[in-house]
Amino acid sequence: MEKSNNNQKIILHLSGMHCASCVLNIENALKKEEGIVTAEVNFASEKAKIEFDQEKTNLEKIKLVVKKAGYEAHEANEEAARGQETGHQHGIALDKGSRAEKEIKKLGARFFTALFFAVPLFLLMVMKILGVNLPVWLLNDEILINFILATAVISAAFYIWTSGVKALLRLRPDMNSLVFIGTFAAYAYSLILAVGYWFYPQDLMPETYFETSAIILVFISLGKYLEAIARGKTSEAIKKLIGLQPKECTVIREGEEFKLPITQLQVGDIVLVRPGEKIPVDGLVVEGNSFVDEAMITGESMPVHKKIRDMVIGGTINKTGAFRFKAEKVGEATMLAQIIKIVEEAMGSKAPIQLLADKVSFYFVPVVMLIALISLTTWLALGQPLSFALTTFVAVLVIACPCVLGLATPTAVMVGTGLGASNGILIKSARALETARKINTVVFDKTGTLTKGEPVLTDILYVTGPSFNNEKDVLQIAASLENNSEHPLASAIVKKAKENNAQLLSVENFQALEGQGVEGSIKLQNDNLKILLGNRSLMQDRGISIDLLDQQEVEKLENEGKTVVFLAMAEKLTGLLAIADTLKDYSQEAISSLQKLGKKVAIITGDNKRVADAIARELNIDYVLAEVLPQGKSEEIKKLQTKGKIVAAVGDGINDAPMLAQADLGIALGGGTDIAMETGEIILVKNDLRDVVRAIALSAYSFKKIKQNLFWAFFYNLAGIPIAAGILYPFTGWLLNPAIAASAMALSSVSVLANVLIMKSHKI
Repeated sequence: MEKSNNNQKIILHLSGMHCASCVLNIENALKKEEGIVTAEVNFASEKAKIEFDQEKTNLEKIKLVVKKAGYEAHEANEEAARGQETGHQHGIALDKGSRAEKEIKKLGARFFTALFFAVPLFLLMVMKILGVNLPVWLLNDEILINFILATAVISAAFYIWTSGVKALLRLRPDMNSLVFIGTFAAYAYSLILAVGYWFYPQDLMPETYFETSAIILVFISLGKYLEAIARGKTSEAIKKLIGLQPKECTVIREGEEFKLPITQLQVGDIVLVRPGEKIPVDGLVVEGNSFVDEAMITGESMPVHKKIRDMVIGGTINKTGAFRFKAEKVGEATMLAQIIKIVEEAMGSKAPIQLLADKVSFYFVPVVMLIALISLTTWLALGQPLSFALTTFVAVLVIACPCVLGLATPTAVMVGTGLGASNGILIKSARALETARKINTVVFDKTGTLTKGEPVLTDILYVTGPSFNNEKDVLQIAASLENNSEHPLASAIVKKAKENNAQLLSVENFQALEGQGVEGSIKLQNDNLKILLGNRSLMQDRGISIDLLDQQEVEKLENEGKTVVFLAMAEKLTGLLAIADTLKDYSQEAISSLQKLGKKVAIITGDNKRVADAIARELNIDYVLAEVLPQGKSEEIKKLQTKGKIVAAVGDGINDAPMLAQADLGIALGGGTDIAMETGEIILVKNDLRDVVRAIALSAYSFKKIKQNLFWAFFYNLAGIPIAAGILYPFTGWLLNPAIAASAMALSSVSVLANVLIMKSHKI
């Protein structure tokens, strides 16, 4: 559970859903309950994401609402349920787990039982159509044999009838209701004729529809069975991720080795990993070195060399040497657990385009029932016999497929997000997956995003004064002040001072000035002097002139893309330090690829315009937004949006949180195991900027599949229902057999799922 003030967010597993109309049935029932803020149901993943006010309602009341709507719910995050269903530790849950496997087995058993009794029924029907001479005893008892076999089939598929009846009684008809009405009508009509014939034998045997109702149920059962199998395959990415975590690990305690379940592993434990073993949790290497396969987590194909002080990720595989590491993150804090959480939530979320399909499917079943009744009464009014009208009635009911409307979008989202996760691209919601393809402007933060964020001090200029005679003096004072700062530029200055064995001085009254620099006091020659270190803006605000320096030299440094910081003591300029931050690998390639896709690229930074322009020239960036304070970055994004731009912002996911939140799509760099979970809708685990391009490409590909599925779903129903109603009969004399209609209905969902499963082999 997640808490936000008085609100709680939960994920419930649902059972009993049969088609897309069930989605809105549950959502509407939940939204009517007092205290429920939001309710989002996903048909493909069989989950409900619910936010509620814990002062007005609770979990048990919510479960009761779902139950009254005709479905069952249990909490997905319940630790006990997780352990029972998955056998995995630390609350990492397999999506539906063995419950889904049991459902597949149960549906398979029902289908094969129904098929067993339907085969002889089908053979009898075919032999009769082909004019094969049947034995006399078979001819005499044909109706009775058909009745017995059809009843056996109905018994095997009786769950469809019971579900359909319950939905009708609740006045919320679904797909099963359509199938029930159609097959029951055919079965009941045939039974009435059969009983009349048995009690009042006639020379002419009546035409019954026992085989029709039976074969329809067999096809529907087959469709449900294949659909369950295919839906299970859409969440294979989650299964693979969960399978990465070992159940045991080797821990070193007091110099002795112990085999322990990872549930007993604690932060600070020293863990031994031998060649070929999986790393159990996230940690820091303290002894030894090796190459580690991180492909399933980051998508990086080549093993990564790990040495002392390097981070290792739980679930990755040690390839060569043995090493020891200190456990830093265990349980739900591990990167693997975070990734699984993101992917599960994304798979359960709903894309905006799905709202249309949900609304259509909600009214779909009642409209189909109305069309079936109109078809029945129209053909009767036109003088056709009851058997003819009943054929169209049944065909309309069984060819209609609201399932395909419900599966078209979420299944593509499930596979798309899983495909992204396996390549180190974590997409946190279906909305993000849909939005990425629409982006026309990408704004990159500079430091730590386009650049490595590991700047190097390259130049020092000084102004001769009473206390300053050389570059070493400038470096010593600047490093003493910056030693209190966590800014990347500060680390470059301190690092250079330590390399030169400079003695750092004590600083008092240290203060970081956001977006400008730092200040503090240092005691020099018995005087406690105020020191300022920062950019031009800081110097201007404090009234300190920088004209004492060679301005041509300053401009030259800035034109080279170096960040210049000025040092002032006792309100007088003392010198400057120039710091260069090198570009990240593949920055040029990523930006070039985005521009080839027709996207405009911008850089946003707090650095001065010369530095930003230098980076922009090197990378051929379209727009430069320089000297922007952290709190102003979101305003700059908003300005672009008011100009009609659809903006993606790319940043480190922590300092750039407001910018990422304001953008149409926030893309956060993962930063190794310290993933910024709360910022950005897409997280790039590898920190590879080419993944921005891949994320957009994956979005476009996934959405293409969604459009294909929705087109097929709407086209199938719009074309199939009129044909089933007999619209072609006046022109061609052809009437759709209900059994064929049932097979088309069953195959429609399977075809959509097959189209989605093709995505799994797609390379991004």
